[in-house]
Amino acid sequence: MAVVATQLKKGQCIKYQGETGIVLNVEHRTPGKGNALIMATIRSFQSGKTKDIRFASGDKVETVNAERQTLEYSYSDQTGHHFMDPQTYDTVTLDASLLEDYAEMMTDGLSVEVLFLEGKAATIDFPANVELTVTTSPPGIKGDTATAATKEAIMETGLRVQVPLFINEGDRLKIDTRTGKYVSRV
Repeated sequence: MAVVATQLKKGQCIKYQGETGIVLNVEHRTPGKGNALIMATIRSFQSGKTKDIRFASGDKVETVNAERQTLEYSYSDQTGHHFMDPQTYDTVTLDASLLEDYAEMMTDGLSVEVLFLEGKAATIDFPANVELTVTTSPPGIKGDTATAATKEAIMETGLRVQVPLFINEGDRLKIDTRTGKYVSRV
């Protein structure tokens, strides 16, 4: 389906220059002379790169059928990561390559939002933070507080995180999914 460039909206999925992408930002500009133009910031699903694309106000843009769905993580195996649709209880298997940055942050029941393009998973939006339990953490050394002293802790999923000295085994921690770093104790 094609729409006029002036009807583009943030979050829409479109085809442009042989690629498929999501519109991150749309800005209508009217220069002093000439016709109005639309500046759209688009992130490509193929390359992951962000581009600024200029459209004339009358240009036609092809939109892509996209659907957002909230899924809950169940388990992983050699075929991929398995999620359950909480509405229908259907199992959806996602390719491991889509989740490689988050594999050590997934726990049972974790809700994620998946964007499907024409029936195929394109992107996954993780929550900003996850809560994980510390399984292994050496005791902190007293007196080593002249600097912001940290130690390594291993979480229930195998994720290794630098944490403050006061963190102990069994503590629940909030971890930032974008950086993989310790945020706070829960």
